[in-house]
Amino acid sequence: MTPLWRILALWRGRAVWLLLGVVVSLAALACAVMLMTLSGGLVAGLAAGAALAAPFALRVLGPLRVVLRYLERLTTHDATFRALADLRVWFFRGLAASSAGGLGFRRAGDVLARLVNDIEALDGIYLRVLVPLAGAVLLLPVLAVAIGGVDPLAAVAVVLLFAASAFLLPLVSARAAAGMGERLSTAGSALRVACLDALHGLREVRAFSAEGRMLAAVQAQESGLLGAQHELARRGAVASALAFLCAQAGIWVVLLAAGAHPAQAALLVLLAVAAFEAVSGLPRAGVSLGQAADAARRVLEAAEAKPAVPDPAPGGPLPKGSALRFEAVSFAWMADRPAVFDGLTLDIPQGARVALLGPSGAGKSTLAALALKVAAPQAGRVLLGGVDIATLPAAEVRARIGWLSQATHLFDDTVRGNLLLARPDADDAALWAALDAAQLGEVVRALPDRLETWVGEAGARLSGGQGRRLALARALLSTAPVLIFDEPCAGLDAETERAFLATLNQVAEGRTVVLIAHRLTGVERLDRIYRLSAGRAVAAAG
Repeated sequence: MTPLWRILALWRGRAVWLLLGVVVSLAALACAVMLMTLSGGLVAGLAAGAALAAPFALRVLGPLRVVLRYLERLTTHDATFRALADLRVWFFRGLAASSAGGLGFRRAGDVLARLVNDIEALDGIYLRVLVPLAGAVLLLPVLAVAIGGVDPLAAVAVVLLFAASAFLLPLVSARAAAGMGERLSTAGSALRVACLDALHGLREVRAFSAEGRMLAAVQAQESGLLGAQHELARRGAVASALAFLCAQAGIWVVLLAAGAHPAQAALLVLLAVAAFEAVSGLPRAGVSLGQAADAARRVLEAAEAKPAVPDPAPGGPLPKGSALRFEAVSFAWMADRPAVFDGLTLDIPQGARVALLGPSGAGKSTLAALALKVAAPQAGRVLLGGVDIATLPAAEVRARIGWLSQATHLFDDTVRGNLLLARPDADDAALWAALDAAQLGEVVRALPDRLETWVGEAGARLSGGQGRRLALARALLSTAPVLIFDEPCAGLDAETERAFLATLNQVAEGRTVVLIAHRLTGVERLDRIYRLSAGRAVAAAG
């Protein structure tokens, strides 16, 4: 249960709303029990000819119960939504801190399952467990006192049956379902991974007529998820059946005890019915609790992963200038993988325009990751303005180094929204200046909504060249003195590539520019060219 306590601790900022929901829920429960009990009292009073005050109380309690039930749903669900929203924000911040270079070796479907399914599973902690448990704690002494006044032995039996239904069965169910929660979460992640793979590769699937095979893979994962859900539902049904038997046994005991007191029989029986009904969902909620415990562990595991490069203590010296130097750098992404660099030394002077060439796997993108402090070398240093970036906060490094990759993502947002990612405080004049520098200004001016035009998912409403120019405008909008262009023309046709590189020749004057590419087209304007080979950088031209 430790992960669940950790999640509850994260919700302390919403403690007022959560407590308010519990209080209103208890008030609604008290009203419902009183309404049921007074109804029994009214029946007994009519039989004895002594019912006077009950009808008036019922007229008050009836509408009050409706109002309180509405307020209960309003407050408890609002508290849950607020707590889950806070949890998602916390999860995303943790994921971003530990995955500055992207998801890395994580699978997108698994991360999505944790962000959506696992966090949604945690709403049951409050709504289906904590709130009903508070009601059970309130009802337990009420049952003991009310039935104990008629028959103490019957009160003991009813209290034990009630405690079994409200406390023991949920605990046993939670323990029994703990492993199933892991199985359910894993199966859900596998299904999302299979679906995302099929959707992202839909063009290739159609091209190779592999629809049947991909569908079979998705159905196989779906079958695993349905099996886990079926098993979880079966355990919940068993728990509910046992709770029902406890409730029936409790009502039977009350009937036997009240046999010698017919005037109180209806009142006590309806009180027992109301009490057991109020906690009837707890045994099934115990199954959800076991699932939530596994979900909480998965959420914490993903959100609290240590960042690849932790930030140092503040207060160190700041860079003087924008010269970039890799000094005897050795690096491998994982211990069991070959080294990407082995003693790499490379100087990129301030204001220089440098090209880094090499085949796939030579380490070109890895070099950018090291410069951006997404990864840290196992040996050697990376210096920016004469300062080891290991002594600088990541935010300070990334404020001084801009980056445009071969797969720069455009968000399903407006042109303005995509640009402001680089500089949130930029005004319209700065946005248009960046678009004009990237030679996209006239295109955007011709759009019906101009800066407010939505670009679509991954920039689907723009051509490949336009999307790349929008990404370039975003990079130019930053004030970073160093710009790294990592395969910026990947996927573009030859003519669009030459036009894009010609634009690069005209922009970023006065900044340090690092162009990473497989090859050169001949239109680039460069000061130095290096070729990456065997983990080293070799000068190819002066």
